[in-house]
Amino acid sequence: MPFREINSKMVEATVVPGQKMFSQRGAMLAYRGEVAFTPNIQGGQGGMMSMIGRRMANEATPLMTVEGNGTVMFGHGGHHIQVINLSGDTLYVEADRLLAFDGTLQQGTMFMGSQGGVMGMVRGQVTGQGLFTTTLTGHGAVAVMAHGGVIELPIAPGRDVHVDPQAYVAHHGEVRNKLSTAIGWREMVGRGSGEGFQLELSGNGAVYVQASEEKL
Repeated sequence: MPFREINSKMVEATVVPGQKMFSQRGAMLAYRGEVAFTPNIQGGQGGMMSMIGRRMANEATPLMTVEGNGTVMFGHGGHHIQVINLSGDTLYVEADRLLAFDGTLQQGTMFMGSQGGVMGMVRGQVTGQGLFTTTLTGHGAVAVMAHGGVIELPIAPGRDVHVDPQAYVAHHGEVRNKLSTAIGWREMVGRGSGEGFQLELSGNGAVYVQASEEKL
């Protein structure tokens, strides 16, 4: 179910009979046609155990199930919106950044410590994003929110990408991440860039970076 970008802060989705999608509660701006919005207690595809895992991980955002026949416009808080299309791979994104996504996508939770070992856990504590992150897997579209717009940076073998942890939005593909320190003598005397930590991503995929260090 592709999204049509109306502007940088609004998207429109076409809802057809027999298919459903999920959106963050309060994200519907307007709609045309016969469309129904109902609270989703399981928090998307993935079943009851997936929902329990997200609750225990504090990585759950209240969702609405969207069904019917028509078009729906989504936006939330005036945030910039980035549409990401998945072709069988997995998107890693914080739950509160999800605006709307295809109901065909399988939703789960991943412990960030499993990517980068102990440094992965440190990353969660330093960035304030938590030790867990939401995963969306399959074929479909996802609309995520960010501050100040988003740029997609490709990641390839031998071409690692270093990102300010506070500017990180999401990533997809076979990507490994670890937190590294960039503290040297310049930082010690106050003449450095001020970026004491960097999120290093390697492998094959892409990372999405927002033009701000502000969380949603």
